[in-house]
Amino acid sequence: MQLEKIVYENGIFEFIEEEKLYTINGRSKNIKRSFVRRPPGIRAIIVNNKNEILLSKEYRYELETFDYRLPGGKVFDNLEDYKKSLRDNTLLDAVYNTVAKEVREEVGIKIENPILYHVSHAGASIVWDLYYFIINDYEIIKNGQELEENEIVDGFVWKNSNEIIKMCAKKQIHEERTIGVLLSYILEKQND
Repeated sequence: MQLEKIVYENGIFEFIEEEKLYTINGRSKNIKRSFVRRPPGIRAIIVNNKNEILLSKEYRYELETFDYRLPGGKVFDNLEDYKKSLRDNTLLDAVYNTVAKEVREEVGIKIENPILYHVSHAGASIVWDLYYFIINDYEIIKNGQELEENEIVDGFVWKNSNEIIKMCAKKQIHEERTIGVLLSYILEKQND
């Protein structure tokens, strides 16, 4: 039995109290927990023919400075659309559609054939998944950037694996989940 109670909601986040029966190793236990849920996001690992990865230089309000990031963004603008996609079982469709939209808007690149690489889960008390895609098939559109009102992206750069590792070590890339995914991707490619 699962009982979920929404304690608070503000349009993008909801605070939930849940009671659920878990069975682990043949033993059942009723668990009560609280968590926050928000719509997922996407990140694009765009790789060129030199095996370099594209990083955008984006102003981050939480850092009060520019940060190097993978192009990406939120899948839904509000909680209701997210919840509807869960009910209708269309979340993954929305995620795939968002990859092309966000990459085009942020860095002016038209993509084809995105490959889902990894889904990063925030943790037990925060449900906020980030879907990471590998992009090898793309076209740079001249003056193709279409930023949202509060977005500031000051161009993009191509970096090789060693440069990205150094940027991660020097904290020039701040999003920790992205650091982990980038380093995993680089190590996999080095071992191929």
